[in-house]
Amino acid sequence: MSYVDGFVLPVPKKNLDAYRRLARKAGKIWREYGALAYMECVADDVTPGKLTSFPRSVKLKPDEVVVFSWIVYTSRAHRDRVNKKVMADPRLKMDPKTMPFDGKRMIWGGFKGLVEL
Repeated sequence: MSYVDGFVLPVPKKNLDAYRRLARKAGKIWREYGALAYMECVADDVTPGKLTSFPRSVKLKPDEVVVFSWIVYTSRAHRDRVNKKVMADPRLKMDPKTMPFDGKRMIWGGFKGLVEL
């Protein structure tokens, strides 16, 4: 059963191209270090819910779009090994001041597989 890191974050629409460039670079690095899959998706059919929703989860502003992403690994141990290498890689600079999104409103976490078909 796979292990997945999942992310939901707000990206200003004007920064979407910069975010795409960052995501392509990051994805190549994650895959180079062993991630099985790397996916970045931009919201197309998400509406604000009355209690919860993707837009509400990140306190989406009118000029932003939700990005939903995930990275797949063989196990949590595999994920921990890969992420340690990725975070040490100088090609991936994660300076909050220069990121094309608001990292304070990003949601992330690791998930054990429950059903895999």
